[in-house]
Amino acid sequence: MQPVNALLPGAGFATGKLLAPKQALVAFFSRVRLASPAIERIPLDDAFGRVLARRVDADDDYPSAARSAMDGFAVRAAASPGTFEIAGEVRMGESSEAPIGGSQTLRIPTGGVLPPGADAVVPIEDARVEGSRVHVAAAVEFGTNVVPRGADMRRGEAILLPGTRIGAPHAGVLAALGVIEVEVYRRPLIAVFSSGDEIVPASTQPNAGQVRDSNRYAIAASLRAMGAEVRHYPNLADDAGAFQRELSIALERCDAVAVSGGSSVGERDRLPGAVAALGDPGIVVHGLRVKPGKPSLLGAVAGKPILGLPGNPTSALMMLEAVFAPIVGALVGAPVPTATTTARLAEAACGRAGWTWYVPVALGNDGGTPLAHPLPLRSFSVSLTARAGGYLVMEERDAELAAGALVTIHRFLGV
Repeated sequence: MQPVNALLPGAGFATGKLLAPKQALVAFFSRVRLASPAIERIPLDDAFGRVLARRVDADDDYPSAARSAMDGFAVRAAASPGTFEIAGEVRMGESSEAPIGGSQTLRIPTGGVLPPGADAVVPIEDARVEGSRVHVAAAVEFGTNVVPRGADMRRGEAILLPGTRIGAPHAGVLAALGVIEVEVYRRPLIAVFSSGDEIVPASTQPNAGQVRDSNRYAIAASLRAMGAEVRHYPNLADDAGAFQRELSIALERCDAVAVSGGSSVGERDRLPGAVAALGDPGIVVHGLRVKPGKPSLLGAVAGKPILGLPGNPTSALMMLEAVFAPIVGALVGAPVPTATTTARLAEAACGRAGWTWYVPVALGNDGGTPLAHPLPLRSFSVSLTARAGGYLVMEERDAELAAGALVTIHRFLGV
């Protein structure tokens, strides 16, 4: 299968055929059928951040009986106003079996179960107590200060749907429903490679011309924040045979592969050739109409994605989070959660008409709306994304955004 935007033979990228990021994703999902995530059952206490795989229905009405919404006196509304004899009290965790008469009342706490015959609650502050009697001066309507049976959840009602990322509120409602083991999607296992003869381990003192392998740790952290598990593989040397052999092994053992470096069109960029040789569909998209990240690659073999990221640190992380995240989300079973904030541009931001630009920004605050300061876009910089509070997406129509414009800033995952 030919890539969507084939390269010009011997001339590199055909700029006029490069796809925008959204077009690239459409092309990928139309050509690659991903396997459905596997399902596993885990304890509720381990489920935070996991993705629910089965619908959860209410097993009963919640509350299962009408309850008081106030501390006060349970009465029959039709008997008010009037004087009521205090016949006892409702205790938390218990229910009264004996119905109250029209001239009787029971003391009741917030959350207490209404006794039979009662259909309203008079708050303490609206009642006057004299010995064993309570005087209610104003009429009380039916259902006043009462939480009806099933007001929160009804038996059989769908409460949580598949694809829900389980957070603290979801954990609470699952426990309330008696669900102590949860069926969730298994986290996809993604192989992470760095490539290039110049790359040395982070623990090594690099020589001139060498660089420590920072990309794999940034990529791994981002993938984990998306909900995946990561398996590190040794660096790939600039050798065609090694590239293809190591990628093939990783694809047998993992659900996807992410490679930083080797994705461009240079003589020693081995990733495109290796992906094309591994199987169908191979390369889907090679080269995007973006900055940074133009030489990115999207491919797949047997339904397993191959994410080819540029070797430049800023480009690699930006493309993974700004463009490729939906593919990881599909493997995880839910969209990747993203955080955004509204800010005002402190200075003008420049892009390029017809291209998508991702502009890193530093965020400041003058006591009101945050200020976004565009940072020089140096894709080689290791520290740029760490210095940035997030990034601004300049769409194809946005050649320039003026100082003072309100913009949406996308935060990096985990920041």
